Amino acid sequence: MTQFIGTSDIRSLLRHTGLEPFLVGLAGYIEADFRRWESFEKAARLASHSRDGVIELMPASDGELYAMKFVNGHPGNTAGGKLTVTAFGVLADVSTGYPVLVSEMTILTALRTAATSAVAARALARPDSRVLALIGAGAQSEFQALAFKALLGVEEVRVFDLDTEAMDKFCLNLATSGLRIIRAGSVAEAVDGADIVTTCTADKTRARVLTPDHVVPGMHLNAIGGDCPGKTELHPDIVAGASVFTEYTPQTRVEGEIQQMPADFAVTELWQVLTGKAAGRRSAGEVTLFDSVGFAIEDFSTLRYARDLSRAEIRDIDLIPELDDPKDLFGLLAAQSPKWATIAASTAAGSTRQSQSPRPLATPSGSPNT
Repeated sequence: MTQFIGTSDIRSLLRHTGLEPFLVGLAGYIEADFRRWESFEKAARLASHSRDGVIELMPASDGELYAMKFVNGHPGNTAGGKLTVTAFGVLADVSTGYPVLVSEMTILTALRTAATSAVAARALARPDSRVLALIGAGAQSEFQALAFKALLGVEEVRVFDLDTEAMDKFCLNLATSGLRIIRAGSVAEAVDGADIVTTCTADKTRARVLTPDHVVPGMHLNAIGGDCPGKTELHPDIVAGASVFTEYTPQTRVEGEIQQMPADFAVTELWQVLTGKAAGRRSAGEVTLFDSVGFAIEDFSTLRYARDLSRAEIRDIDLIPELDDPKDLFGLLAAQSPKWATIAASTAAGSTRQSQSPRPLATPSGSPNT
């Protein structure tokens, strides 16, 4: 049987573990897989773009397990009461091709994005960073704030969104989080005094949410909203002046902030920093930028983590047929359907009669040729 983790299972799991401990554990899985980056089969996601959004397939494999996520991004959905991003994922056994797990990934994608942001910031931001500015208070925002609190010790979050109701929601949801929440009146007010700035806006356009006058020496920028061609958040001069770090660069050059830069613009992949193959932050005054678009290895890590953490409570679904004879798929239908049994018996009887009285080879004149 294939194991299944649904939305209710994830909610139950998070109530049991606590959201922050879950994020810490997930960050550990993601960082461990980034450290063995070179052992993965990697590919940029397959994207189908429309006027309203994008639907994507995101695969990754380490040779033993294969993961694939189906995910969409439709910024206009909220106007109709639907989520901007939804997702589900599959984890399969490479040796047989059998899916071993099917899981919801709408909640898990928000968690893995936040955990990945914190893993990158822990490697790239100044160690004394305690103030986070959040530009965008949508579905990702609370997860980002809690991940930075849990993994970096962030104490204050300065939030701004053009949608005041989104800020109301953010402040209400994190009222008991232990974070000091500052409701800013503008982007400039939010980033003033911030050590880390996360941009998480959803508009599918080339936006300039941050401009050079918002950035000061020593900042770490975490750009997670730009994740498809033609969708950016940072003024190109910010990108040009920062030390830029990516997940899988071939995908980021198409979808990330660096799509605004020349094709030979120099970047460093995060896994290289985590393994010591490349330097991260070189000085306290350096501006670092994690140009994050989301990569399939993060989903691979998340599916493994959710499976391992849920193992005792996990459910099964009959997604794949179980057969006595693996060459007799049709027999599964015949064995369970009286209709198929009747047809089979009738066919057998007809064969017996045919053997006793062979039909003529020619069709009689005037009869329809069937």
